[in-house]
Amino acid sequence: MKVNDFYKKKKNNSSIKMVTCYDYWTAKIIAHTEIDAVLIGDSLATVMHGHPTTVFANCKMMKPHIAAVRKGLGDEAFIIADMPFLTYRKSTEETMKVIDEFMKAGANAIKLEGLAGNKEIIKHIVESGIPVMGHLGFTPQSINVVGNSYVKGRNEVEAKELLLASKLLEQLGCFSIVLECVPSSVAQKITQAINIPTIGIGAGSETSGQILVLQDLIGADSDFSPKFLKKYLDGFNLIKGAVNQYCLDVDSKEFPSSQHCYNSNIKNNANNKITS
Repeated sequence: MKVNDFYKKKKNNSSIKMVTCYDYWTAKIIAHTEIDAVLIGDSLATVMHGHPTTVFANCKMMKPHIAAVRKGLGDEAFIIADMPFLTYRKSTEETMKVIDEFMKAGANAIKLEGLAGNKEIIKHIVESGIPVMGHLGFTPQSINVVGNSYVKGRNEVEAKELLLASKLLEQLGCFSIVLECVPSSVAQKITQAINIPTIGIGAGSETSGQILVLQDLIGADSDFSPKFLKKYLDGFNLIKGAVNQYCLDVDSKEFPSSQHCYNSNIKNNANNKITS
């Protein structure tokens, strides 16, 4: 997958399939799937590090995850890295320093949230030869401003603002846009109105593709069940059950059994003594 393949897939009406990925072992699994591209999201601050919001993600936190995912996926995979909170609002120099580190760690592109106040930096990044994915709708880094009002575009004013912002992101050179928690009809209109692909999360089936957090997809968190999420596995209970079965087997001495033990070549007789 290359950046130009995003345009080709939209033109050919072929869905783009994405998930988040944060570490080496899950990247190795994803490498054997039909996933087109991977996002190393700032959501790793919550999913992997236990913070309450994505605001806690930073360059130092994300860089090792990018490197680990690259090792697991291999050289051919397309990796997009989220720009952490405020890293693209301090200065152009600061922004480009973070991007430089992310690209050298293994990213092929970066994603940043919102349009307001970001036009010049998006233009600069694109003109520097770095693919940029936009992100509209619910933007988690703005949680302190928007609160828990997740769905964006329910009224006519917001819908028009999203459409205009999408067109502007395309004009600025973004190669695709994530639409998060946007009404299906609005996401469909945006997708039809622009030439670059849209990647939906909670935005209906008529976007150019879909993305989910991998841990959400496999049901790793039994307490997290938003409306847009379909869990394809009861990961929480499957893993819990496996670990508890291991504990039972250890208690009952069923594990390790003879098949899990190594044999000695020492003959069992009095003349054979083990010395230190």
